[in-house]
Amino acid sequence: MKVGIVGAGASGLMLAGLLKKKGFDVYVFDKNEKCGKKLYITGKGRCNLTNYCSPDEFLKNVVRGEKFLRSAIYNFPPSECVKFFNDLGLETKVERGNRVFPKSDKSSDVIKTLFKFCEGVKFKFCEDVKSITFNGDFCLRTKVKEYHFDKVVIATGGASYSSTGSDGSGYKLAKSFGHSVEEIRSALCPIKLKDDVSSLQGVSLKNVAINADADKKKIHFFGEMMFTDIGITGPIVLSLSSLINRALNVQISLDLKPALDEKTLDARLLRDFDENKNKNFLFILKGLMPQALCKFFAKKCEIFVDKKVHDITKEERLKVVKTLKNLPLSYNGLYPLETGIVTSGGVKTAEINPKTFESKLQNGLYFVGEVLDLDALTGGFNLQIAFATSYMCALNM
Repeated sequence: MKVGIVGAGASGLMLAGLLKKKGFDVYVFDKNEKCGKKLYITGKGRCNLTNYCSPDEFLKNVVRGEKFLRSAIYNFPPSECVKFFNDLGLETKVERGNRVFPKSDKSSDVIKTLFKFCEGVKFKFCEDVKSITFNGDFCLRTKVKEYHFDKVVIATGGASYSSTGSDGSGYKLAKSFGHSVEEIRSALCPIKLKDDVSSLQGVSLKNVAINADADKKKIHFFGEMMFTDIGITGPIVLSLSSLINRALNVQISLDLKPALDEKTLDARLLRDFDENKNKNFLFILKGLMPQALCKFFAKKCEIFVDKKVHDITKEERLKVVKTLKNLPLSYNGLYPLETGIVTSGGVKTAEINPKTFESKLQNGLYFVGEVLDLDALTGGFNLQIAFATSYMCALNM
């Protein structure tokens, strides 16, 4: 059996190695000069392999394609993924939030492990696949030459970080066989704000909550975030972006003190005000949040930072309490697709067999990984999807 795989990323490498172990004659094509270019930059260069949780918990973190992925995640759960890499000699560790990383903190070690696993696979680097046709067998054309295969797998990734090779070319190949492609959007990306936050660039907030109302759906995340020159980013923001990227009406606010209710906060403010009657309002705020955020916050409260504490009215104090629990941020859309860690949208899963990942429109044609309309929250879930879909495809081919 001769199989051609388009794409030498996470899913393509995993699949190539597994098929080679089954005795198939495997070719992998990639437009880059080496494999795993996007894998190299994941997890800030540390490569968050998977999330060490149960299949049920895992599926709760899937944004698009939860039902479609059920079989793959139960057959190749995170625990099996970790065992797979450990058995190949890659030591791993589990960090906060069940995130799994290589013990070395080097994504290059993950790539080396997968590449070694692909021993015997024929790699065709710097060969961009221009077209695939079927006439008894699959004819795959690159600028270099034509190749013929019994089966072909599209593992080209999405359309974010195009500099790594994931430029959406897989969608064109899918469409040439009549496949539908769900409109692609940014996912796991920063959020733009209408507010002028240029002075807040680099300000980081920990243990805060971000709340959103997206087309009347309530969304909540707790954790860390950071301001950019035109918006916000960080773990809770990235996760939020994936859930609002198709919403028409979005309102966002921050809870700067999620551990305290309004009554407790008001009691604290009363105490602070009483002890610092002759100080400026700014002095109080500096005890509640990073100094760089104080002027922005005060403006939202409509109180001058140099106003004396003893001149602040009860109504103003209560407004400070409410703003601490509900700091409004004016949503202005998402950062462009290019900035997304993953792509939302892709080849429609209704046209793919969820157990074999074979096309329902063309026998012998398969799709794995991010090229499909599948995406999940941040924390190792998306790479696990890439590995699990490849595992199922190899198992059943």
